Amino acid sequence: MYKVHCLNNISAEGLAVFTDDYELVDDIAQADAVLVRSADMHEMELPASVKVVARAGAGVNNIPLQEFADAGVAVFNTPGANANAVKELVLAGMLLAARDIVGGIEWVKENAADENVGKAAEKAKKAFAGGEIFGKTLGVIGLGAIGAKVAVAAQALGMNVVGYDPFVDAERAKAISADMASVPDLSDLYPACDYITIHVPALKDTVGMIDEAAIAQMKDDAVFLNFSRDTLVNDAAMAAALEAGKVARYVTDFANPAVVAMPRAIVMPHLGASTKEAEDNCAKMAAQSVMDYLERGVTLHKVN
Repeated sequence: MYKVHCLNNISAEGLAVFTDDYELVDDIAQADAVLVRSADMHEMELPASVKVVARAGAGVNNIPLQEFADAGVAVFNTPGANANAVKELVLAGMLLAARDIVGGIEWVKENAADENVGKAAEKAKKAFAGGEIFGKTLGVIGLGAIGAKVAVAAQALGMNVVGYDPFVDAERAKAISADMASVPDLSDLYPACDYITIHVPALKDTVGMIDEAAIAQMKDDAVFLNFSRDTLVNDAAMAAALEAGKVARYVTDFANPAVVAMPRAIVMPHLGASTKEAEDNCAKMAAQSVMDYLERGVTLHKVN
């Protein structure tokens, strides 16, 4: 009998994947496997019984990969399981940025007591007017599971798409979309795009990559979207760009005091993968990885 401990709430549909050979335990000291979502494991000392950790999600920056590898603990993630959920929120973010929808909704709430709010809205609505995304150009940095879905969906909405990913060759880029322009360098993407969305992991080479120099290359009034990792964007540089009007809108899924204080920033409370479907998919994939590894030594999606 294998024993599994959950550090976070894990979807019941995911846990149902486990066969009768698996038992959920409250005490991690008894566990052979650990399932985790957002809990920070960097300061944890795993008991010697733990052989595998599976994260129900793609990012693994909350897990000390090398430390666990040195201890003989395999770590798995669930790439692509939440890709559709994030894709849909990126599209929503673009639409929120294109028109001042948030401002318009707030105006209605503020004037809810006015019995003539309908008539007043006809005069007020011009303050919340914007543009359309149809015909605009979207730059997609990172063409993995999420970036590829965003690119295809944006084209379906009538956008032109420019893609950049140093790990995706021309053949793979064409397989994602024959109509997508794939560029070899970010300096080709930045000045060409009205909207830019980033979908890369937080690594040594990517942390802070959206800095003053990168922003300076962007088209004036560009909209930047970050639904990937908070550390990819230099907050001070983005705040300065918004203050100066260089960047029209910053849409991000990562709240912190600096970001919340930025003018014209649309900040969400990390909702990217917060759908029932995504949570179920991630949990199912994580549970299956645990079983495949413990029973057969399968290492698909092992990240350490």
